[in-house]
Amino acid sequence: MLVATTLALGAAVLHAGWNLAVKQSGDRWLALWGLFTAGGLIGLPYALVATMQGDLGWSAWGWAALSGFIHSVYIARLARTYEIADFSVTYPIARGGGALVAAIGGVVFLNDHLTPVSIIGIVIVVLGLSILSGHVDWAHVWPALIVASLIGAYTVVDSKGSRSTVGSAYAMSIFVTGGIGTTIQGLYRRRWREMIGSVGGNWKQYVMTGAASLVTYWMVLLAVRRAPVGYVTALRESSVVFATFLGWRVLREKSGMRRILCSALIVSGLVTLVVGR
Repeated sequence: MLVATTLALGAAVLHAGWNLAVKQSGDRWLALWGLFTAGGLIGLPYALVATMQGDLGWSAWGWAALSGFIHSVYIARLARTYEIADFSVTYPIARGGGALVAAIGGVVFLNDHLTPVSIIGIVIVVLGLSILSGHVDWAHVWPALIVASLIGAYTVVDSKGSRSTVGSAYAMSIFVTGGIGTTIQGLYRRRWREMIGSVGGNWKQYVMTGAASLVTYWMVLLAVRRAPVGYVTALRESSVVFATFLGWRVLREKSGMRRILCSALIVSGLVTLVVGR
């Protein structure tokens, strides 16, 4: 459990960092496309070797394909949400809500178990999300809630896929499928000229954020093999406090202290969920 805890907390810091980089980008969708494409290219050799060695079977690739589809929708919605809402609002609602959906999904689909104390933790998280959302234009809240549902969906899918493989190859495979899915989406939206044109000036950012995101998710998927999905997701989403602080101090967004307090309440609920394990 100690290893899972360390991995999840490390992932929280990295996750808040690369999301801030995306928020600061001029075109958020292109930034996310470049991130997943670079991550997919970095992880492809490892995934291919694991497939040939039998560590990454067809079943795992099936889960990875489903995850890639969900991620392509998630990327489009996340980019749009970052365009219209503050980072210190979008991130806590999306990640905190995603943790709730993942925890419930783990119970429904993966046979995880929630105790009465864990349920109290869920109530606290909902309260924190409600207080945060209550001071924000609803037009900025509902897009983040859609992102939250997508986060919960791919977390459950990837937890299932990760538990069906050997080693860490599955983390690589979802970036391969995610990069392919996002590229197909860009081609469908006729953005291929922008995609190609952006590589020359932004390839370093794509590689850095892609590598950071790949390492982040690899750490999470290693953690969920050692602990229940709800436990890992709860610790990982402590990143909401880091992100809210960054939104306040780095992006100069308003109501920073109140949003930090709401985010801290959300984290306290997630911790209660963890303690209830």
